[in-house]
Amino acid sequence: KLCFNLKKSAAEARRLLEEVYGEHALSKTTCEDWFKRFRSGDFVTEDKERSGRPKTIEDADLQALLDEDDT
Repeated sequence: KLCFNLKKSAAEARRLLEEVYGEHALSKTTCEDWFKRFRSGDFVTEDKERSGRPKTIEDADLQALLDEDDT
């Protein structure tokens, strides 16, 4: 959202994110999708409701399993 407000293009935002986050940066397509939403006036960045099967494991429980696996 910051890059959009600074009048950067989606491509410029992607390059900046890649400089900071490397391979963990958002994809070009994801950046373009966010910029499209922002241009339409949708500035909500929280996840929206989705149809489909609800998750069956809580994030904290999953993180505990991942942390346990690191040992």
